[in-house]
Amino acid sequence: MSFKFEKLIIWQKSMDFGESIYKLTLKFSKDEIFNLTSQIRRASDSIALNISEGSILQSNQSLENF
Repeated sequence: MSFKFEKLIIWQKSMDFGESIYKLTLKFSKDEIFNLTSQIRRASDSIALNISEGSILQSNQSLENF
């Protein structure tokens, strides 16, 4: 099953960005694993999540106006 937001280039790039951030944070010191690393990973994940949520909300509003 495919969602419309998966076709958005910005969503695809945000997923790539999240993967890059994950790989980058693997190089952080172990002292930061539960602090800075966690926060950066969650922030990068929220980009894609916000795009998908906004896309779904916009689709639902379009259906209501139909």
